[in-house]
Formats: sequence, C-alpha cells, structure tokens
Amino acid sequence: MEILCVVGARPNFMKIAPILDAAYNFPDIHCTLLHTGQHYDERMSHLFFQELGLPKPDIYLGIGSGSHAVQTARVMMEFDRVLNEREIDLVLVVGDVNSTIACALVAVKRGIKVAHVEAGLRSGDRTMPEEINRILTDQISDYLFTTEKAAEYYLIHEGINREKIFFVGNVMIDSLLRHRSKANECDILTRLQLKPKQYAVCTLHRPSNVDTEEAARNMVKALEIIAKLYITVLPLHPRTKSRLFDYNLLSTVDALPNIRIIEPQGYLEFLALMDNAKLVFTDSGGIQEETTVLGVPCFTFRNNTERPITITAGTNHLIGTDPNALVSALDEFESNPRQPCQIPELWDGKAAPRILQIIHDKLDKK
Repeated sequence: MEILCVVGARPNFMKIAPILDAAYNFPDIHCTLLHTGQHYDERMSHLFFQELGLPKPDIYLGIGSGSHAVQTARVMMEFDRVLNEREIDLVLVVGDVNSTIACALVAVKRGIKVAHVEAGLRSGDRTMPEEINRILTDQISDYLFTTEKAAEYYLIHEGINREKIFFVGNVMIDSLLRHRSKANECDILTRLQLKPKQYAVCTLHRPSNVDTEEAARNMVKALEIIAKLYITVLPLHPRTKSRLFDYNLLSTVDALPNIRIIEPQGYLEFLALMDNAKLVFTDSGGIQEETTVLGVPCFTFRNNTERPITITAGTNHLIGTDPNALVSALDEFESNPRQPCQIPELWDGKAAPRILQIIHDKLDKK
C-alpha cells in the first residue's frame, strides 16, 4: 500500500510525525512524505523535523508564500506532476492549510482515495480561510478521522456518510505526550530567567487580530493588560512582527513592562514554555488542544473556536477580541485558579496507530 503523506506548514509536522512512526508497525504500508513548502523557514523547519524525529521529506515542492489563490494553484500544479510519476493508493492530508485542500482536490480528481486527519472541526466562521479548507476537504475525502465527537455531528449535518467517519483521537496529542518529558529537559526557562507557573505565554498571529490597525491595537491593549499582571513571554510570529511595524506599534509592545519578546521557538522549547506557564494567551487552534492536555489555563483571543471540546472539557476560555473582556476573565481566573479539567476521550497518545489500522483494514479489503 503506497500512502503519500502531505505536509505544508509547521502545525502539520506535529500531526504527521506520529503517523509516520506508527506506519513502521505495518510492513505492507509504505509512506512517502511530501512537503509542499507552503510555509518554509529553513532553520525552523529543520529544527522541527529533527525534534519530532521526522525523516527528510522524500519530495519537496518549494511552493513558498503567495495569496490563497496563487498558493493553492501552485500546490495543485506541482502535486499533479508528482502523481504523474508515482502510483499511489492513498493521499493522506492533515489539518486545514491551503496544501490540505489543494492536494486532496488533485488526488480525488484522479480517482485516488483521500484520508483527512483532523476532520469535522468547525468554527462556523466562513471568513476564516481555514474553515473553507476544512469544509471542502471533508466533502471530497474517503476517510475522515476525527478528534472529538462533535466533529461527527457537523460532518453528518453536511451530508457526509457516517461510514466514512472514524473517531480516533488527536494525533497532535500523540506528539505532545511522546515529547513532553524531553521538552522539560530544555534549558529555555533558565535562559529566559523564568520560574515555573510565574509567567504567561502569548502567541498571536491570525489575520483577524493583526491585519488591520484597529485589530492590531486591540491586540496590543490585551498584551498591556497581561503584562501588568505577569511576566509575559511573546514568541513573535513574523506576520505579527511585520504588521506591528507597519502600524508603528512594535516599539509600543517592546516597551511594555514584563514583556519578553523572543524569536519563534522549536517544538520542544515551546512545549516546555507552555507546560510551565501559569496561563497561555493565544489565537491558535492547536495551542487550545495542547494546553487542555497540559492542564494550563488558555485564554483564546477569538470570537469562535473549531475545537469546542477544549472549552467543555478542557482549560480553554473563549473571550472574544475585546480587550476589556480579558480583564474580567483574568480577575475570575485569579479568584479561582484551580478549575476542573479532564482529558478529552481518546486523547491518549494512540490516535496514529488507530488511523493506520483503519487504513490498513480498509485498503486491504479493496
């Protein structure tokens, strides 16, 4: 069985690593790793691959940045050429980046089966490009692997056959549980002169929070609120840094008391920062999941989330994008810092073996 596994951006790396690792236990499955290069930073990509134990990609397309349309089109054209040269039984895509929908679309039009890992996540916000990518990829995939039971509801509501849906757990958590101990051997806290549970971590990069001056100013106000209360570590995303510079806000952030701006970190260093933080402030989807398993309170600076289980069972607080809402949320947190949390069902580090077993059984019957 020839499976072509697609990654396009760093969040995909954590999702594909446990799948490639689990594939070694299935001798009749051969996985080829393809990196579209949708987002590519040589130092960071190399570091993530090294830390996650990922092999060097068998195929690298080198797509690079561009508008959503240009980027998606380039991936489709280059991926089509790859499929001209190889016989593939299944294309496996993860997450919701442009590479996900682009490669799924090319594959299905060639009659190649598609598996979507992390299917059925919905925010209800179609202004988010990721939401469009998720919906369309799910519609054309043959196997939909979900992380939480709410995803099945959305998929069935959208007309997808229940027989295509498999609740397997969360491959992101597979990676986290595998590397948590090693991450805490890092010296990142020592280098930044931090003490466990005495600092906050902030990550903000979504277009809705940085692409207009009004949104960027709201984000800066939120950082001001957090920095008044805690030492605040801010790994500054290149997109965020660029927008803050454009709006003459970068120096304002840099001057905030208790703010420690650092470069984006590798997987292990950032995992250690999250694991030892008093709280995390973010607009990232994956971080909402990781903090839930780590038991670290997470305040999400968005109006919606595609990961509701992190709120109903986990540590996530959806506060919207009004900085004033953050004040009351932090006041409540300080008055009751020990909040109940449970690990979502099947977030046990064994999602990848479940996925490979299903793929093995289904393809073997064909």
